[in-house]
This record gives sequence, structure tokens and C-alpha cells, in this order.
Amino acid sequence: MTDTDREYPGARIATTRRLKGWTQDRLARESGYSVSMIRKVERGIEPASPGFLSAVGRVLGKGVDELTGTPYREIIEREGGLGGLNDLRTILAEGHHVRPIEPLPLDELRSSLDAINIRYRNDRGRQALARLPLLIRQLHGALHSVSSHEQRGAIYSLLASAYATVERIARRFGYLELTTPALDRLDVYAASADDPLYAPQGLIKRARVLMYHDSHDVGLTLIEQGLNQVEGNDEGALAVRGYGHLAGAIVAARFRRPDIAREHLSEARKVAAHVDGESDAYGTLFGQANVGIHSVAVELEAGDPGLAAQEGFALRLPESVAPPRAGHHWQDTARACLLSGNGAKALDALNRARKVAPQQTRLHPMVRDTLRGIAALDRRKSDTVANFAAWLGPDQPQ
Repeated sequence: MTDTDREYPGARIATTRRLKGWTQDRLARESGYSVSMIRKVERGIEPASPGFLSAVGRVLGKGVDELTGTPYREIIEREGGLGGLNDLRTILAEGHHVRPIEPLPLDELRSSLDAINIRYRNDRGRQALARLPLLIRQLHGALHSVSSHEQRGAIYSLLASAYATVERIARRFGYLELTTPALDRLDVYAASADDPLYAPQGLIKRARVLMYHDSHDVGLTLIEQGLNQVEGNDEGALAVRGYGHLAGAIVAARFRRPDIAREHLSEARKVAAHVDGESDAYGTLFGQANVGIHSVAVELEAGDPGLAAQEGFALRLPESVAPPRAGHHWQDTARACLLSGNGAKALDALNRARKVAPQQTRLHPMVRDTLRGIAALDRRKSDTVANFAAWLGPDQPQ
């Protein structure tokens, strides 16, 4: 194993802990996790869960991205880089002083944003990112060129939607430092939008970002505030309400509050009963299948990984489910199988994730940590692990 290969989350945690002069017992006390789990994570036997990473990162003074090593720049560059990333950084730095450019007609701007979101939904985040900065500057140009209050409200809604997409894409590629300024812009434009559902989305999305900072209590408060702002029972309102409950379930699960998590899941199921299929409204991808996916995730994060593995393979996802969402489901199922001691099923689940959402799977940090655990669990499967590792990228466990 090379020095580069040792740079996995557990190794980074161990190095940081030692530099602080802490023992594993001290880290366990400060983070609220068991010594046994810390030992397994540091040795690469057990994958570091998102909740574990945020809690340990907070007490060690490290961001989750520092512990996971994201974004994976070498892989991103090897695949051609991310067109539009630098332009997006510039736009976020400009804040409310964004340099506008000549806009297209409003209907064309709306269609362009829809096309970008469809690409993101279909695991084509690179193409979505490449198109996004130009559209945002055009939307700012439209804001400067219209005079009617009605049109300005519509443009503010499109801007809120565009910055919501920025936040999703930033998380997808591991650029967590871009999520907060994107949400700040979303909040600004949601306040003047003609669509009242963007304001609660901003609160809910911020709660999800706060999970990376181990600020779960504030996150749960924001989710409740967001849910209280959702009015109506049309498809959009149902989708945002359901999305809020699913976000609450995940935040609570990572906060190790399974009671609150299951309450949110129960409410989400009630909402999903009134949704036809999987709704694309506001990019929520909300429906009964997504509730099932989150139910598996809750059992994994705060319940029983054995049950999560069983339910993960039992869940039948319709073809309408967005590829990244299905990919995330199989990534969670793989981790659940590993924690249950079944490396073969874990690798099977990872290959399902790879098949349905290759771009998202290659760049997700949990995939690497899960693969490392599989390799440590059963060396007899080294050939199949090596095949997956070769696809995943350099310096992966063999």
C-alpha cells in the first residue's frame, strides 16, 4: 500500500488526532462515538459515515471535505475538467454585483434552465455546470432590462432556481465551499420571487449543508421553519413538503435521533400518497420511491444496517427514478451490506450504483471508503475489487 493509498478518511482522522495529542479514547469522548468504531474507521475496516465525519471533523477542527479528500481533482481533470467552474466561482464572488449580459427572452431563459436541470437529473452534471454560468449572467441581464413588477418576480424565481442548482452541482462534485454562497444568493432572490416555495427550499437546503458542519440542531430547526412556510396542496407544494420531511429524516438520523427521523418518514409517506409517481417539481424528485430510498438510509445511519441491507435489495425502484438518486441508494445499500459483514453483496450494490449513475458514483467519497472496507473484509475477492478500483481511479484499494 502506497503513502497515497493511505490517504483515506480514517487515516486522515488518525493523523489529525495524533497531531493534536489525542488518544482514541479522547476522540471518542469528544465526538460521542465509540472507541471501537474509531479504531475500525482509522484502520479502514469500516467506512466513515457522513454523521461520523461531521462529528469528528468538528472536534478535530477539520472540514468533511478535508477528511474525505474531496473534490477529487485528479479524476475530474483526467476526465476533462469542469467547464464553467471558474466562471461559477466568479459569479458567487460577485454576489449581488454580478456582471449581466444581454438576455434571451424570458421563455427561452426558462427553457434553458429546465434543460440544465434535466441534465443534472440524468447524471450529466458536467454538461449542466458548463451551461449554468452563462444562464445566470443572462438572468441578471434580464433583471436589469425589465420594468414590470410581474416580470421581475418571475426572473427572481428563475434566479432562485438557478442558485439552487448551483448548490446541488457544488455538492455533487465535492466543492462544499461553494454551497453556502449559493444558498445565500438563493435566499436573497427567493425573498422577491413570485413563487413562495423557493424561500422554504432555501431553509431546507441549508439544513442539509449544515449536516457537514455537525450543526444538526440548527438544521432541524430550519427544516421545521421551512415546512411551516409551505402552503397549498398542488404538486409543487406537495413535492417541497415531502422533500422537507425527507431532509428532516436524514438530518435527524445523522444526529442519532431515530425517533425524529421516523416521524419525518411517516409524514413523508403520507404526502407521497398524494403524488403521482416521482415528481420533478423544483428538482425534489419526491415520491414513494424516494421515501423508500430514504427509509433505507435512515436505518443505515441511525438504526440497523442489517435491516437497511435487506430493505435496500428488496426495494424495487421504478425506471422513472433519477439515476443519481438510484445510484445513491445503491451506495447506501453497499455500505449497509459491508457493515453487516457481507462484502460480496456490498460489491454487488456498488456495481449497481456504477451502472445506473457512473458519474455520481465515481465522485462520491462513501464509495471509496466502502470499497476499502470490502477489500479489508475479504481478500479472496481481490480480483473483483481490483476491477472496480481500476474504474474508480488511481490509488484505490486493491
